[in-house]
Amino acid sequence: MNRKNCPVTRLLLILLAAVSLLATPLVAGADDNLPWGSAEKMDRPYEPRKVVYDVYTSSPRELEMVLDRVSMLNNVYEADPFESHIVMVLHGQEVPYFTRDEFDEHEELMRRARSLTQAGNIEFRMCEASARLRGIELEDIHGFVNVVPMADAEIIELQHEGYLLMQ
Repeated sequence: MNRKNCPVTRLLLILLAAVSLLATPLVAGADDNLPWGSAEKMDRPYEPRKVVYDVYTSSPRELEMVLDRVSMLNNVYEADPFESHIVMVLHGQEVPYFTRDEFDEHEELMRRARSLTQAGNIEFRMCEASARLRGIELEDIHGFVNVVPMADAEIIELQHEGYLLMQ
């Protein structure tokens, strides 16, 4: 007798099929495009933290998305200036946006970025090495930005000081 026709094998296959059907939960309201039902929201509190964002964007839209994320996180932390601090370390193609030469082109974006710094718990730090590679001098960078010698070294130092890394 071959294995396919073996009564024990057939019984095992039938049992396996029955168990797999029983293991698949039947979800009320499920449809063909949402066969597992809808997601459930997890309500949970988040403690304010010290966070460093490694910002290396390639377009104004990408920088806007980073600003959105930082703003949302700051709201979750209730903009607590005593318990939270968010540092964005700039070293990508966004670096020139923060200069006098590109102010007209990126004015709205720069005004939004500066507004995030007003409460004091959000800060921009720009990589001096990255700026110099682009021919940007310190006096051409907006005053709400601090310049540090090197982005990677700054991110490492901030992590050493207890900041959590976001990318």
